Amino acid sequence: MTLWFWIWLLLAAMLLIGEIFTAGFFMLPFGIGAAVAALLAFLGVALVWQWLAFIGVSAACFIFLKNFANRITAEQPIKTGVDRLVGMTGVVTEEILPHSSSGKVLVDRETWRAEASDAKVISVGARVHVERVGGTHLVVKVVEQVDSEVNHQSSETEAS
Repeated sequence: MTLWFWIWLLLAAMLLIGEIFTAGFFMLPFGIGAAVAALLAFLGVALVWQWLAFIGVSAACFIFLKNFANRITAEQPIKTGVDRLVGMTGVVTEEILPHSSSGKVLVDRETWRAEASDAKVISVGARVHVERVGGTHLVVKVVEQVDSEVNHQSSETEAS
């Protein structure tokens, strides 16, 4: 084993331990690069190749970790106002007819006028998904349709 093996190994250990005490993944790529260079020194590869491996591996790890960290820490935009309803699920409280915003849905404890995104009647009690907001009404799609006969029978039972 050459002197460079021990130098690279010590450098890798110091950088990797130093990474534990710092934030931001700055020392980690260089520690990995030094570890690769130590492996090459152990195998007896020339010093020039050890340095090239250290620089190349460090740069590649730095780019990878930067992209990885950016993806993990990316903030999701906070939805406010009516935009917060998009993606939520609601229940139809008044039948929704095709091509009109005559029906109503209950979403997040609020009643909204609603329009079906497809040309189908959505009956009372159906669960719907809010696809978008269209002015003063919600555009919804059926998630779970309620059987109209069962709904009709239950309303007759309640009436008697």
